[in-house]
Amino acid sequence: MIARSYPFGPVNGLDLDPTYGRLRDSEPLARVKLPYGKEGWLLTRYDDVRLVLGDARFSLAEAAVRDTPRMGPQRMGAILTDLDPPDHTRLRRLLAHAFTVHRVEQLRANAERLADELLDDMEKAGPPADLVTAYAVPLPGLMICDLLGVPYEDRDHFQDLVAAFMSVTAMTDDEKMARLGELAGYLAGLAEQRREHPEDDLISALVVAREEGDRLTAEELVQLTVLLLGAGYDSTAAHIANSVYTLLRFPDQAELLRADPGLMPGAVEELLRWIPAQEISDILPRYALEDVELSGGTVKAGEPVLLAKHAANRDPRRYPDPDRFDVTRDAKGHLTFGHGPHHCIGAQLARMDVQVALTAILTRFPGLRLAEDVRWRTGMAMRGPLEMQVAW
Repeated sequence: MIARSYPFGPVNGLDLDPTYGRLRDSEPLARVKLPYGKEGWLLTRYDDVRLVLGDARFSLAEAAVRDTPRMGPQRMGAILTDLDPPDHTRLRRLLAHAFTVHRVEQLRANAERLADELLDDMEKAGPPADLVTAYAVPLPGLMICDLLGVPYEDRDHFQDLVAAFMSVTAMTDDEKMARLGELAGYLAGLAEQRREHPEDDLISALVVAREEGDRLTAEELVQLTVLLLGAGYDSTAAHIANSVYTLLRFPDQAELLRADPGLMPGAVEELLRWIPAQEISDILPRYALEDVELSGGTVKAGEPVLLAKHAANRDPRRYPDPDRFDVTRDAKGHLTFGHGPHHCIGAQLARMDVQVALTAILTRFPGLRLAEDVRWRTGMAMRGPLEMQVAW
């Protein structure tokens, strides 16, 4: 079988390349070749992607020792949370207390206050305003920094460093590794401060946390903090901006939310399902540990599979009329946060941030509109506006 070149090609904004739909219908197990590394299989059907995400016959840890299909020349390997159970389970339990539904709901009032303050500043400055820098970035940034214990006043220093964690092709491998090294040094310094002077934050909790008598190493603590800062900051900021953009594209859906704020939790699930947030499929492949039969054929032991979760979320076998954006749809079960042992541990915090952000801005600015064409960033793991000028 001849491997297709992947990614398939440039797309505009939040469009989903139609190749995904064609493969989902006729070639759900498609051979693909990325710019570097060995060939792999691309999965696009919901049931296949969900199965692989939760099946112990597929390993993320194997990516650390394989010539993985990848976008850059340097083999980055798996990060700490890409371990397989039971090592992954140990680390996840150490973090779980910070991201329970109850703990996240305790943070909601603070998020609502921050959203109102940011919108106050936008309103005082007057239109147009860049929604990205004025609102979408600072709101989750303030929340995750407060949770972790990272001084938000340092954001000008670490914002560019966090971008390195989310870079796919936006930076060279050398640039990415240099910035990640600088970020690791910064966070290691914070951890050392907390060792001497603990505070009520997650870094302090991780410094002293034990699981079955096993304390995190200094390297593990830094890696986990980098991951949480990158995912909780950049990914959520991109999704807030993408969600506002989507609601401006579909003003009838925005009006439904203004008329009935009770629709917001379900609407956020639909936005998570409908928006193809990832630039490509999951960055790291899973490796089959034995032969596994999927809907498109057999993946043999030792072969890598890439999971197109954004395509799976548009599978008509799971969601009727999947390309239609509908805030009244029951979108539960989408795969944006993954599934199984590696389901995003910060999903509840991200949901809450987006709910608060959208409720506040739709209420404050009923006449919100785009003031000019959106500038989109490229080469990052998450799609999103680089700049999004809005008026009201």
